[in-house]
Amino acid sequence: MKLWQKEKASLKEVERFTIGRDQEMDMMLAPYDVLGSLAHITMLETINLLSKEDLRVLTAELKKIYKRIEKGDFKVEEGVEDIHSQVELELTRTLGDVGKKIHSGRSRNDQVLVDVKLYLRSEIEHIVMEVNNLFELLQSQSDKFKHHLLPGYTHLQLAMPSSFGLWFGAYAESLWDDVITLHAAYKVVNKNPLGSAAGYGSSFPLNRTMTTKLLGFESLNHNVVYAQMGRGKSERIVASAIANVAATLSKLSMDAVLFMNQNFGFISFPDELTTGSSIMPHKKNPDVFELVRARCNQIVALPNDIALSTANLPSGYHRDMQLLKEQLFPAISHLKDCIRMIHLMLSNIRVKENILDDDKYKFLFSVEEVNKLVLGGMPFRDAYKKVGLDIEANQYNPDTQVNHTHEGSIGNLQLSQVSAGMRETIATFGFDHYKAAFADLLKE
Repeated sequence: MKLWQKEKASLKEVERFTIGRDQEMDMMLAPYDVLGSLAHITMLETINLLSKEDLRVLTAELKKIYKRIEKGDFKVEEGVEDIHSQVELELTRTLGDVGKKIHSGRSRNDQVLVDVKLYLRSEIEHIVMEVNNLFELLQSQSDKFKHHLLPGYTHLQLAMPSSFGLWFGAYAESLWDDVITLHAAYKVVNKNPLGSAAGYGSSFPLNRTMTTKLLGFESLNHNVVYAQMGRGKSERIVASAIANVAATLSKLSMDAVLFMNQNFGFISFPDELTTGSSIMPHKKNPDVFELVRARCNQIVALPNDIALSTANLPSGYHRDMQLLKEQLFPAISHLKDCIRMIHLMLSNIRVKENILDDDKYKFLFSVEEVNKLVLGGMPFRDAYKKVGLDIEANQYNPDTQVNHTHEGSIGNLQLSQVSAGMRETIATFGFDHYKAAFADLLKE
C-alpha cells in the first residue's frame, strides 16, 4: 500500500529497490508522524476541510496509535511502503473514508520533512543531555586531579608541564563548543516545513502559523520551495554538528590509548573495562577507546557523505533524499553509545601519581627556568640562549615546582566559568517549549 498508488502496481523488483530500508528507518519517525498529523488535522478543521466530528474521531484514533508506538506495539506491515502509508491505512481500516481525509492539503514530501525535523529536534536534545553528562564528569575529574601533573607534548615531543586537571578540563570545554554548534543545528531544524506540500504550496488556505505553534516550532520555513530545499541541507547541518562531538571523543580516545601504553603508563582501568589477547596473557587492550575512535571517525566523515549524496541536485524533491535517513539515523545512535561508553570509562579511570618525578621529564621545565631568569631582569632571548647552552653542557638542573596562576592554566582551571557557560548555552535551546506543545497535542 502506497499513498501515491493508483491502479497498476510496481514491478516487485522496482518496489523492493525503491523502498530499501525505509520501513526500518521509518519506525524512528513513527511518533513524529502521528504528532504531525494531529497538528495538521487540527488546522484542517479550522479551514473547514474537516468537520468537528471528523476531527474528534481522527484525533482519538491517532492518539491510540501514538500509545501503541510508545509501547512498541506498532509496525509497518509487509507490503506497506512507509510509516505515512501505515498510519493512513490503519485510520482507514478503523474509520473508513474519514481516514482518507487526513492527507488533504499535504504531500508525502512535507510529511517526511516535518517528521524528520521533529525527529532531529528530539535527537539533538538527547545528544545535548548525554554530552552534558559527560561534560559534568570531565569537570569533576578535572577538579579531582588538578594537582596531578602530566607531560605536555608538541609534535609528540616533550614540551611543558601539564596536568590531568588541564587534560580533563580541555575536553570539557571542547564539548561546550560542540554544544554551541548543536544549538545552531537545532535552530535550523526548529522551523516548520508543513504546508509546503510537494514544494509549491497548496490551493487550500492552510494556516501554517497554526501548525507551527501546535508542533512547538520556533518559526516557519516561509518559502515553500526553500522548505523542500531544506531536505538534505538540514541533515548535513546536523551531521556537521554531531561530527564536532565525534571529533572531540575521537581525540580523547586517541589520548587515552596513548596514555595507557606501557611506555607512557599515565592511566589505567579495571580489568573488566579492558580486553585480553588470545595469545598474550599479559595484555589489557583499550578496545573501547579504539572502537569509539573508529566509530567517531566515521561520524566525522558523515557531513561529506551527505553532501556528496545531495550535490548538484536542482531545486525540488528527488528520491536521492530517502537514503539520507540510512546515513544519519544510525550515526546518531552510534554517537550516543560512544558518549555513554566514554562516560563509563572515565568514571573508572586510574591516574598515576608523581609522573614528572621521573628524570626523563626534566626538560619539561626548561621554559620555567627561562621565565625565572626573565623575572630576574634578563631579556627573554638571552635567557632562552643561556638555558639552551646549559642543557647542551649538561649543566641544567631545573626546579620542578610549577606555579601557573593565569586564567586557564594549571593553577587556575576556570572550571566554574566553563560550567556557567555550558549551562547558559543549554538554556538557550528551550526544549521545554516543544515538549509543552506535544503535551497539548496528546492530552485527553
